[in-house]
Amino acid sequence: MTKRETNRLWTSVLAPAVTITVVICWAAAFKAQSAKNIPMEPFGKTPDGQDVSLYTLKNQSGMEVKITNYGGTVTSIKVKDRHGNFGDVVLGFDTLDGYVAKTNTAYFGAVIGRYANRIAHGAFSLDDHEYHVPTNDGPNALHGGLRGFDKRVWDAKDVSTSKGPALELHYLSKDGEEGFPGNLSVTVRYSVSDKNDLTIDYAAETDKDTVLNLTNHSYFNLSGPGHGDILNHKLTLAADRFTPINENLIPTGEIRSVAGTPLDFRKSTTVGSRINSDDQQLKFAKGYDHNFVLNRSGDSLVMAAKVEDPDSGRVLEVFTTQPGIQFYSGNFLNGSVHGIGGAYNFRSALCLETQHYPDSPNHSNFPSVVLRPKQRFHQVTVYRFSTE
Repeated sequence: MTKRETNRLWTSVLAPAVTITVVICWAAAFKAQSAKNIPMEPFGKTPDGQDVSLYTLKNQSGMEVKITNYGGTVTSIKVKDRHGNFGDVVLGFDTLDGYVAKTNTAYFGAVIGRYANRIAHGAFSLDDHEYHVPTNDGPNALHGGLRGFDKRVWDAKDVSTSKGPALELHYLSKDGEEGFPGNLSVTVRYSVSDKNDLTIDYAAETDKDTVLNLTNHSYFNLSGPGHGDILNHKLTLAADRFTPINENLIPTGEIRSVAGTPLDFRKSTTVGSRINSDDQQLKFAKGYDHNFVLNRSGDSLVMAAKVEDPDSGRVLEVFTTQPGIQFYSGNFLNGSVHGIGGAYNFRSALCLETQHYPDSPNHSNFPSVVLRPKQRFHQVTVYRFSTE
């Protein structure tokens, strides 16, 4: 047999094996890559023509969270009820149109910034300079002004790990945007674990002294959108104190005990049991729309709230590094907005917004919200779902 014939023989024997090996290796690599990649789909265009996407994070037990890079918005969270049936537990829209519509003034599921909650008269002083934010809530600035973080398109990146899917969103808020000082680089990382945890990790840096307060504004109904109000949900808050408000829903500066008030949720209490009490604080807010001072020391992750739904058996626990939590009972929902599940009626959902206190820049006795150059803002909140 000649040398050429020998080479041909070995080629005919080895080539298929090599090809199979390459194919197997490529398939394994592709499978690993596919397992990491978060499914992405088009979600429409903003009125100014920017493309928006929708991302789906799913764990091994089937929990599914959908997030769009428009406003960093959580559009859907599907978890099991006590019978093992999956259902959505947050209010939202099937298309981008619902989020960009002028009728959407409720901030459904969005990242809120630069300053979550209210700033009285849209004004604050920092380093002897007075800044003004557009007022969009009567005399107040609410949730970052006329075009806050909820109305911006964020850059998105898949940062999934072996622990589960994760989506990182980034936005550069330029100096002077909505009246706030400093170029602010913000990163929000959403991740889902096999413990049915949705973790939101917030980080930010600035090149100029500024104020910052970030949160997520998801509306929860553990029975599901379209399944009535949340008045039979049971709520526990790890807070001995709250910050009373005036008629404009601005904190007075006082930090008051919840003892003996309708705002005492230190033990599991049905949301609707005292919501119509003859109490000035509830009258001001038309229900609950108050910041609760969490019982904590240091910056560690602590339990802030627990919600139980007797109908579905779903349970939501909230853990956070933030100093406060805003409990809002959906008092300004009036049925004029239709989303997943139909009309969003009065008190058809509740919000548990982990954050710093409202109007903190104007209250020196509140925890500071000032962020300076070379400092790093970092807060973490975990929403944990289970059944009972």
